[in-house]
Parts: sequence; structure tokens; C-alpha cells
Amino acid sequence: MNIHPLPPSALKGEGMTSQRARDRLAATLKESGIRDARVIDVIRNLPRHHFIDQALHSRAYENTALPIGHGQTISQPWVVARMTEALLEFGVPQKVLEIGTGSGYQAAVLAALVPQVYTVERIEELLRQARRRFRQLGIANLRSRYDDGKLGWPDEGPFDAVILTAAGDAIPHAILDQMTPTGVLIAPVGSPSSQTLIRMRGDGQGDFVQEELGPVSFVPLLGGIG
Repeated sequence: MNIHPLPPSALKGEGMTSQRARDRLAATLKESGIRDARVIDVIRNLPRHHFIDQALHSRAYENTALPIGHGQTISQPWVVARMTEALLEFGVPQKVLEIGTGSGYQAAVLAALVPQVYTVERIEELLRQARRRFRQLGIANLRSRYDDGKLGWPDEGPFDAVILTAAGDAIPHAILDQMTPTGVLIAPVGSPSSQTLIRMRGDGQGDFVQEELGPVSFVPLLGGIG
């Protein structure tokens, strides 16, 4: 299958997908407490409408989660920004693992900010669509894998940072084992009715310091492939 780059008109957008709409979203993020200008600039410039169905394009730059099929969603822009900001707060990691590619939007945001991104998705059709988007956008520093995200990507570890885009009761040990001793992990943890975004930072001695970043709502972290 041939993958054709998006035409400039598709990247630029018009009407509800125009630069004006993206600027409004960027302003909303800043007003809502996002402080990292690098993150805001990436979200301002990345065509979020490219990561959702055309029927939802008019809502692409609303600060809300949207369905992408298969019971999954593209996360609220504020949540994407907050997780990315928290990942970068103590320095730019060289190698990031994402668990749960979904639409590919979070991975694309990361790829604009860090040297190398690895992303794992358990739903084959979602990964196929995300890969097409990555190619159309010319994202070259991103690798993807169809597999059980709970297993991580052991062949490519260790990772300086890990981000999970689905919530479980705990972080899988296999993923923690693939982090560098001073690595950073950002993840939602908890039940469907009560989830908290956490950040874990390795102390260099084999232990992690954990902090809570606030309440969130994510789809469940599931094992296996689908």
C-alpha cells in the first residue's frame, strides 16, 4: 500500500480545524495550568483532526476526549499536555516507551519533543491507522509494535521514560523492569470509577519515588492482543 504525505491544506486545516482553532486550544491549555511552552507549541501545531474520524473534525480542537473506535478514545488535549509536561519536567529523555498507541496522537506529540519514541498497541486496526498517520506526517523518530502492552518492549529497553495511556490497578512489573535506574514513568492508576495520574521516578538505587498529579479518567489497561 502506498502512503502519500498529507497535502499542505490538510495539515493547515480550515474552519473548525484552522490555525485559529488550534490557537484557541493552546490558549485554553495555558489558562488551565499547562506551563511548558514546548508542549503547548507542539499541540498548537500538530493537526489533531488528522488523528480522528472526519465526522469529528469540527470537534478536533475542543479540550475533550473523542471516540476512535474499538472502545478507545483520543485523550483530552489537557491530559496529553499534562502527561507530556510531567514527563519532561526534569529533563528531556532520550528514549521513551508508550503503552497504548491508540490514535497515535500522544506518540506524535512525544516524537516532536524527544529523540526516540517506541509505542506498543494491542489492537491491530488502531495500530495500522496510527502507522499510516505517522508516515503521512513524516515522523521518522518513532517505532511501533503490535503486542500486549503489559509486556512493554523488552528488546528495545531500557527506557529513560515510560508513559501509559490506559489505567490499571498497578504498573506491570515487566514495564518497571525496562526502565533505567533514574527513569520517569507517567501513568493513570486505579479503577474505572477512581483514577489518579501518578509519576514515578527512579532513585538510581532500584527504588521509585511516587507522586500523585491529580484525578483522571482513562480506558482500562488490558492484556493480550485484540
